[in-house]
Amino acid sequence: MMKQAFVALGSNLENPKAQVEQALIALRHLPETRLIKQSSLYQTAPVDCVVTAPDFINAVAEIETSLAPEALLDAILDIENQAGRERPYVNAPRVLDCDLLLYEDVTQETTKLTLPHPRMHTRGFVLLPLFEIAPDIFIPNHGKIAAFMTPDLLLGIKKLPSSS
Repeated sequence: MMKQAFVALGSNLENPKAQVEQALIALRHLPETRLIKQSSLYQTAPVDCVVTAPDFINAVAEIETSLAPEALLDAILDIENQAGRERPYVNAPRVLDCDLLLYEDVTQETTKLTLPHPRMHTRGFVLLPLFEIAPDIFIPNHGKIAAFMTPDLLLGIKKLPSSS
């Protein structure tokens, strides 16, 4: 049975726009998974970065999958690894970052995976692209996404023109 999930994608190294676009293509090729929608690309300044770093390109994808949450997480982490993701320290600049935001209305907290993503409701660079493709989404334990769409949270986020 197919389940709805949302994945956030971001990059600020090695042609970030191309990295995010390649990750969207990779999502289309995951086993037992279908890409339903993808947001526009958004440019944002790094958040919580301890060094000066280039801006990020971010997007969110809606998928349907029959993979279990942990298997889906493994699959998107493989996409990161194939792109050359390194983790020298927390919030380091990155070639690609893929986060599982939501999986149906599942709530869980394990050493491997927390759902919904624990910081998604505080991150404008996640909420704006998610709101674009799912404006009525409910974030378990938090509420409707629209409640979080405040000007302060969205400050400095720039929607990139579409390439089509």
